[in-house]
Amino acid sequence: MRGDSIVAHPRPDQIGALSFLTRHTAAVKLENHALNQDESIIAAPALHLKALYRMNIHFTRSNGPLDEFIDRLMGLAGDVHHPEIVREMIIAALKAGLEEEEKSNLKLMNSTLKEMRFTAKVFGPYSAVKKVTVFGSARTAPEEPVYEMARSLGRRLAEEGYMVITGGGPGIMQAVNEGAGPEKSFGVNIRLPFEQKPNPVLKGNPRLITYKYFFNRKVAFIKQADAVALFPGGFGTLDEAMETLTLVQTGKRDPLPLILIDEPGGNYWSRWVRFFEDELMSQGYITATDFNFFERVDSVETAVERISRFYSRYHSLRYVDKQLVIRMSSTLGPNEIGELNDLFPDILSPGGRIDLSGPLPAEADEYDIVSLPRLVVDFNRRDFGRLRSLIDMINCY
Repeated sequence: MRGDSIVAHPRPDQIGALSFLTRHTAAVKLENHALNQDESIIAAPALHLKALYRMNIHFTRSNGPLDEFIDRLMGLAGDVHHPEIVREMIIAALKAGLEEEEKSNLKLMNSTLKEMRFTAKVFGPYSAVKKVTVFGSARTAPEEPVYEMARSLGRRLAEEGYMVITGGGPGIMQAVNEGAGPEKSFGVNIRLPFEQKPNPVLKGNPRLITYKYFFNRKVAFIKQADAVALFPGGFGTLDEAMETLTLVQTGKRDPLPLILIDEPGGNYWSRWVRFFEDELMSQGYITATDFNFFERVDSVETAVERISRFYSRYHSLRYVDKQLVIRMSSTLGPNEIGELNDLFPDILSPGGRIDLSGPLPAEADEYDIVSLPRLVVDFNRRDFGRLRSLIDMINCY
């Protein structure tokens, strides 16, 4: 995952930045010379860094010449998108360098930023394509029936216009990539001393990413997914299942289809669900509405149907101030809006409502969906299981 390098002559709008850097370097040399004419000019950067160390750097624009330098640096780099965010990233890096003496912590921060940058670069061109993340055992053999189910799922998802995201390794992951084909596949791999080599479908694929850290890989799996499907697997599969459930239950991830796939006659996931009922719900650790977050199926066609049904009218959601905005591909009538208010008062803040709307002013920057009808919901941001039921009801009309 090497950074891209481009060698180019400065554009006219970059000359000012270059001039600033030249003047800045000269000033440092003169400052050092005035302090001690007998010392080598090479000591100037060290003196400058010591002066910087004494600075109390802030994310607000109160850093004097440092803020000007960062602005000029971004100008020299070229057309930086969202410079206010990039500026804070630079500030964060400088603060970490000043505060953190432990090299391993700095290396972790550095690798994390590099991996997430590369993730955004790989997935960016496909932002308009819906993707399904599929988990399952790396140890499933090709002759097992569930392997063929996974291959069939990959094929059917590709036929329906989805792309697939897998861990990029063998077993269930390879089966799904085989079914979808290399052009419809992403691989989100991890460096391990065993098992996790790229499968033949993804080897050399430009959509294969290999991570050093599991937590960055987890972000890619879930952030990029429009649905998650899970076949039987080991600790890793269960870890991803629980991670996804925790994120949707707490509202840290927008609602999405979470499909648990057993082979016909299999009981891997049904026993898992029974444990939830007998142990977790019976002792009050979860509630009945938490079961709205997932569905268990035992056929590929049912899995694909459940994913597609979730997006039959529901498009996406966004929070604007204290309101939830649900975007839909088609509108609802007054009778349906009234029924939703009657059925879901428990998820509304006191005195709140569900109303039909056009785009809110804060959504003006989302040009590709500005024409979609909206539901504006005074959501209490607590009952996410019931929110999933609201979305299911919207799709049923």
